[in-house]
Amino acid sequence: MGIVELARPEIVAMKPYSSARTEAPGKGILLNANEAPWPLLSDTLIGAELNRYPDPQPADLLARLADLYQVPEEMVLMTRGSDEGIDLLTRVFCRAGQDAILQCPPTFGMYRIAAQTQGAEVVSVPRMPDGSFSLDRQAMLDALQDDQRIKLVFLTSPNNPTGDVIGEDYLEELLRVSRNRALVIVDEAYAEFCRQPSASGMITANENLVVLRTMSKAWAAAGLRCGVVLAQPAAIALLRRVIAPYPLPSPVVALALRMLGRDMLEKQQNLLQQISDNKRVLIGVLENRPFIRNLIPGEANFVLIRVDEAEELLAFCAQRNLVLRGFPADPMLRGCIRISVGSENDIAALSAALDEWESTR
Repeated sequence: MGIVELARPEIVAMKPYSSARTEAPGKGILLNANEAPWPLLSDTLIGAELNRYPDPQPADLLARLADLYQVPEEMVLMTRGSDEGIDLLTRVFCRAGQDAILQCPPTFGMYRIAAQTQGAEVVSVPRMPDGSFSLDRQAMLDALQDDQRIKLVFLTSPNNPTGDVIGEDYLEELLRVSRNRALVIVDEAYAEFCRQPSASGMITANENLVVLRTMSKAWAAAGLRCGVVLAQPAAIALLRRVIAPYPLPSPVVALALRMLGRDMLEKQQNLLQQISDNKRVLIGVLENRPFIRNLIPGEANFVLIRVDEAEELLAFCAQRNLVLRGFPADPMLRGCIRISVGSENDIAALSAALDEWESTR
């Protein structure tokens, strides 16, 4: 069974929407898309013609992203952040009331939201309850083998909020068990912060592997909402059937191209190094504090701690203009706080607040 047979039959049979920009390139005298003939805002401000629709998958940006992630262009689909990729995959491969996704909480909450919005079931294999939050690998394999409804397996590497990575050997085993019946999606939103090689190098040999990447984290461009789906061409073609006609606005395309210029690569590498250095400082600030019961450094741009009186500590920090991430609605993360790696000044302010908190205990 190939990737097309795994998709919803109605999606395979669907005739995709054909936009004006798809049917004809955006050049010449454009009288085919009901656009205004000139922009009101000067395009020199943003490097884009706002009166014209953007290309559905702009060739220049597609080439840059394919080069960045070291895959052929036909294996790249540009999306509005990784969230849109998650949504598209669920819409294409999960039938309401019939199919399911597999997730391993605690993890990124949008996998569950996308499935529930589609009317698909959510099969959860919780991470180990020993405080390490490591994957229950055998339970995942058992769930895949036992539940034929599962069409999508979502894994984040490094995981959010625990920061652990999935090893290549185990990923290969998951791909083998799910071959011809489910896709394995590796969400690499935080991949640049760890030493683990990207799973994208395994896509050519595995039709059922999908990798998600984004410019939001390591490229300091969360406001752009620019992400990609990396997969074999058959999967990309299915996703293109249901994606919005013009997913990336023209200013986003122009800014993303500027962000990926050769002169920016050194700046990005310096950013990653500074975040790595600051993370060591942050861990030093957190270590050996008596009210911190567990410290999980992980391999991303955040750390996870478990503390006594988590809600009170969050409120205490908020009063000092320090906003941390708590998880009051997640029983597995009760007492946990996620702290992003900030600037040196941010970490100094956090250290002072924790000193003050500790002195009152």
